[in-house]
Amino acid sequence: MNIINKSIDSGRENNIIRILKGSILSIAITIIALIIFALVLAYTNMPETAITPVVITIAGTSILVGSMISSIKMKKQGLVNGSLVGLIYILIIYLLSSTIDKDFSLNASSAIMCLTCILTGAIRRNYRS
Repeated sequence: MNIINKSIDSGRENNIIRILKGSILSIAITIIALIIFALVLAYTNMPETAITPVVITIAGTSILVGSMISSIKMKKQGLVNGSLVGLIYILIIYLLSSTIDKDFSLNASSAIMCLTCILTGAIRRNYRS
């Protein structure tokens, strides 16, 4: 019985590590992509109206990649893992941006971004074959 409990605990630890790796990878991809986008904005005539759709696309793509990494070897609970990657991602990004802007308010745009991130992470599970 003790061996089974150790096996379950080890599986949980591996799952947490996978979720954290996926979240960190998502944030790293976002930072790199946003730096590239900032350079494109600075050195081209791209309209500022493109900022919001591009940022949402970058976030969604980053979370999709992160949730793929977190659930790549999983046979079940991929939906939960992907959602957790999206949730951790948006919490970290929200805290960082709120700290920088010194504004911890939650508006409609922030709420939509939160839901998009969580749902994007969850969607990944359905792409597995």
